[in-house]
Amino acid sequence: MGTSKRRALVTGAGGFIGGHLVKYLQDKGYWVRGVDIKEHEFKKSSADEFLLLDLRAAGNCLTAADGIDEVYSLAANMGGIGFITFAKAEVMRDNVLINTHMLEAARLNRIKRYFYSSSACIYPTFKQTNSDVPGLKENDAYPADPDNEYGWEKLFTERLAKDYYLDFGLETRVARFHNIFGPEGTWEGGKEKAPAAVCRKIAMAKDGETIEIWGDGKQTRSFCYIDDCLEGIYRLTQSDHREPLNIGSDRLVTIDELYDMASGLAGKKIVKRYDPSKPQGVRGRNSDNTLVKKVLAWEPKVPLEEGMSRTYRWIEKQVKDKYKL
Repeated sequence: MGTSKRRALVTGAGGFIGGHLVKYLQDKGYWVRGVDIKEHEFKKSSADEFLLLDLRAAGNCLTAADGIDEVYSLAANMGGIGFITFAKAEVMRDNVLINTHMLEAARLNRIKRYFYSSSACIYPTFKQTNSDVPGLKENDAYPADPDNEYGWEKLFTERLAKDYYLDFGLETRVARFHNIFGPEGTWEGGKEKAPAAVCRKIAMAKDGETIEIWGDGKQTRSFCYIDDCLEGIYRLTQSDHREPLNIGSDRLVTIDELYDMASGLAGKKIVKRYDPSKPQGVRGRNSDNTLVKKVLAWEPKVPLEEGMSRTYRWIEKQVKDKYKL
């Protein structure tokens, strides 16, 4: 393992953000242990050590954190709106177990820094009722009213992370992710996020074909490319800022615009058919980046068009390879 390198644990290393984070930390000079309940779906992990562990079990969390300096806690049972809307108990149960056991394992192993990946899903529904929504500030979190159980579980763990600092001195850092996207993420099966689902539908469609869109297409979100997210994670973890910070883009776009962007990249014309009966989450959600710019001097650098282009090309290749299109 060596004594000169800082040793990092990335939980959820078999997933999208965690998979990218392993390589990012290695490029920073870390020795990295990756842990997940599964191998990465699209590549062999570059982690110096990769352990297949179910982190819902306390003993496995102790094993994962052994001999580690910094924990980057991204392991979670989660997915897109279609998944988290219907798997309420499963999402809350699994994630509360993972996060409570990992924080306790970090305390027992005297971890120096502990990063926790929270979500913009913690923000109250009553602040997200319009498409033209103002950016959500970190202090908008309370009074609490997340729009789904995933958000409630994330908010609970934010508080638990803070309590582990207050009671035990564990240096915890919390980021609220706003729709992180990019290549090497789930793109089908129900757990994919909106940009991946959009790219898949466009890649699979023939020119002029009709595509079903959940909702009316006017719901809004902001999307942050993976490279920018990784930089935000690292800066926050190394900083002295102990309160939650938004990591996201403050550029608001409609779902319609996202489809138009992807179809433009594909050089295809599509016909949109809307289904308002399908889950679509809050009406509008955007990130206010005022605080993160001030505290970390961080803001997204990759434009949405560029991020979508990289993501679309990658998903297009996955679709062609799998379905022989």
